[in-house]
Amino acid sequence: MSKQFAVLTLAVALAAACEPTHNATGPLAAREAHEVEGGPRAVYTITNQVAGNAVAVFARATDGTLTAAGSFATGGTGTGASLGSQGSVGVSNDGQLVFAVNAGSNDISVLRAGTIGLTLLSRTSSGGTLPISVTVSGNLVYVLNAGGAGNISGFSLDGAGVLTPIAGSTQPLSNSATNPAEVSFSPDGRQLVVTEKATNRIDVYAVDDNGVAGDRESFTSAGGTPFGFTFGPRKELLVTEAGAPGSASSYALNPSGNLRILSGTVVTHQGAPCWAVITADGRFGFTGNGSGSVSGFSIRPNGRIELLDANGASAVLGGGVNDIALSNGSRYLYVLQISNGPAIQAYRVGDNGSLAAIGAVNVPDGARGLAAF
Repeated sequence: MSKQFAVLTLAVALAAACEPTHNATGPLAAREAHEVEGGPRAVYTITNQVAGNAVAVFARATDGTLTAAGSFATGGTGTGASLGSQGSVGVSNDGQLVFAVNAGSNDISVLRAGTIGLTLLSRTSSGGTLPISVTVSGNLVYVLNAGGAGNISGFSLDGAGVLTPIAGSTQPLSNSATNPAEVSFSPDGRQLVVTEKATNRIDVYAVDDNGVAGDRESFTSAGGTPFGFTFGPRKELLVTEAGAPGSASSYALNPSGNLRILSGTVVTHQGAPCWAVITADGRFGFTGNGSGSVSGFSIRPNGRIELLDANGASAVLGGGVNDIALSNGSRYLYVLQISNGPAIQAYRVGDNGSLAAIGAVNVPDGARGLAAF
């Protein structure tokens, strides 16, 4: 067996493992300051079905509990299988638009969020094959295509929700067998970051004033199998590492596109950490662990991280986790549980980062990805 094939096989195996009135981070007034006015308060997941993909919508009450509000067709198709990614469904900063990948039909859909559900606005070729992750910053949208050699491709978004490919925006990954997991804009929209599970690399692309991604700079991940990641308000980057023993690292991303390790491989003591979120004020981070738990972290002002619970289990679920998301304002954490009765588990985030369960709602079999507003 070649070394490259062995690495790729291990990465695929780890990706499979990843399938299994209080305020959150300070006084209530401060918490509400992080909330954004805009679209309906809701949580979204995609059904990813071969017969037709759809976005399942769950209305969010003021106490954080969820109620099923219907499924809305994307016009494309799913794969019916694991996507091995974070960001397969996303929401605009104002909550007005929802973006969904159609990994089976190689396109992405834009839907408008309203009080009675979602309205399909457009469906556009992803610029590659097997789109698995999408990210938005203002009127720019980028998608990560995992099929073939893999690439990122960019689009401009108009007021009608239509995407137009940006000339020269399609860029390759580090090689033809990267098994990527996520693409995301930095908070200022000046850079794009991609994680590569098979190569243990984190890629950074500068984005120019025309929305065109430049040449890639690749950095070696602090831990094995970098998977999902998220940015804090100071451009600190929290990255999950699904490779055994399971860890998370934090980085600083500077304006020139260089990554500097702040905390390397903080072990979660939980299997297959794969998805990550940071609260709006940057004080706490959470990883969703494929083994069926959530690990909480405190984040210091300098971006260094440490576990909130010694055993890394801030919450334990009854089945494997697929993704996590924070509500607008970060009062509530939602966790997609895909086994033992697929469901979205809801938690209230306490002042000290603790998680208190507040209920669950069933989701369709095969649901993948999670986004919230």
